[in-house]
Amino acid sequence: YRVRVEEMRQSLRIIKQAMEQIPPGEIRAKVPHLVRPPVGEAYAHTEAPKGELGFYLVSDNSIAPYRCHIRAPSLMNLTALRDMMIGWKVQDAIIIFGSIDITMGEVDR
Repeated sequence: YRVRVEEMRQSLRIIKQAMEQIPPGEIRAKVPHLVRPPVGEAYAHTEAPKGELGFYLVSDNSIAPYRCHIRAPSLMNLTALRDMMIGWKVQDAIIIFGSIDITMGEVDR
């Protein structure tokens, strides 16, 4: 818990430093509101604080994607819980579960 609080403090310092370097004036970029992805499918992944975060997108050249799937790290971590429990006592389950820091909002989609 303390490590995460310190990470938030450091992030706030970085944001303040970045804000001091922003020149005065208009800050909104002129970006189109809708982007039509090309026909096809793509998978991209990145490292997130809790593990790999993946995005799968299928496009048929319409405004909305034909299919969009997000692979959240908490779901993958939760599936490993059964193997983590082998050899431990039942009363250790809460501690083991808490140590992998599952976000149930990611799991229940």
